[in-house]
Amino acid sequence: MVKKVISLEEAKRRLEEGWRPLPRVEEVGIWEALGRVLAEGVRCAVDLPPFDRAMYDGYAVRAGDTFGAEEDAPASLRVVGRVEAGEWPSVRVGKGEAVRIATGAPLPPGSDAVVMAEDTVEEEGEVRVYRPVSPWENVWRRGAERRRGEPLLPPGRVLGVREVGALAAAGVGRVRVYARPRVGVMATGDELEEPGRRLGKGKIFNSNGPMLCAAVASCGCTPVWLGVSRDSPRELRRGIERGISRCEALVISGGTSEGERDLVPSLVSEMGRLLFHGLALKPGKPTLFALVRGKPLFGLPGYPLSALLVFRLLVEPFLRRMAGLPQPSPPSVRARLAEEVGKARGREELIPVRLEGGLARVVRKGSGAITSLLEADGYLRAPRERERLRKGEEVEVILFGGGESV
Repeated sequence: MVKKVISLEEAKRRLEEGWRPLPRVEEVGIWEALGRVLAEGVRCAVDLPPFDRAMYDGYAVRAGDTFGAEEDAPASLRVVGRVEAGEWPSVRVGKGEAVRIATGAPLPPGSDAVVMAEDTVEEEGEVRVYRPVSPWENVWRRGAERRRGEPLLPPGRVLGVREVGALAAAGVGRVRVYARPRVGVMATGDELEEPGRRLGKGKIFNSNGPMLCAAVASCGCTPVWLGVSRDSPRELRRGIERGISRCEALVISGGTSEGERDLVPSLVSEMGRLLFHGLALKPGKPTLFALVRGKPLFGLPGYPLSALLVFRLLVEPFLRRMAGLPQPSPPSVRARLAEEVGKARGREELIPVRLEGGLARVVRKGSGAITSLLEADGYLRAPRERERLRKGEEVEVILFGGGESV
């Protein structure tokens, strides 16, 4: 039975004191690095770019040879060679000479600028230049972006598509990143049936399992689905043992309340140390946290809305820390309540709302209704000390969607 409830802030404090997640580090190739978090800073392995390169197709020239060129009086230069991308120049540009060059190709020695092809006409080994260029115009200078050994990416940076491209360009083939913690997910209840199967009488589909696995993955962790445990102490103990042996953390939904078949609190108390059971929070009152063999076990309510909101507020920050990810900052907006909202004093309440033209309308379906998550744009946090929120009162709405993915 939930005998004593604590605030969400007190629950977080007990979590901090009882369990300090320590990220593990591993090395991966950049082909597998997308979405990973750098455990160490990365420095350039080469100059970027590694040589002076042509920005455009055209002619490598001595800039001084083009001074004074104009439409009616072009400069005439002798074409003495050609350089393609991926080749190294075998010819030198002398006074009054030019070399045909492709975009990205190395600048041949003696040249210090590139005339764009559209500003020239080539005939019989001569190129007429109709616009002058200044020294190093249309050229990427060697090391202009980064010099070899200079910092490229700092530790803690999440590797997105741009970062992976920068690593490759800098010659970095492998990086040290935080390992993705394995987090076991288990649902409890005789009434649960797996989605896709025929639904028997008195049964409901297991929505929390897939939802919480997706939530775990969004925290940079690897979800390990442990299945549905029936309301049996032996089966539940076996599932917890399997999860604790295979994973670094465990999330259980259901079985944490006050009914005869809510077996999780007493069982984890036998198997480990129960740090708290009960939050002064609606929905989410029967939440618990325990350490079993030194590993964290989060017990969440069985109702989908309760389970997901408590996961986001309490579990997600700690899983993200294990994965080395920065803490999320969910977006929020200010809106005015479209109606008066009553609540019990002494408990913080999370209220799903839908936004309509600057108004926040309460979605009244209960914490057991999964469709509340679809119809609501976000939720507001009604303070513990308030018994009612007034119609027209300005409130902060925390939007769904923030932190939903890495």
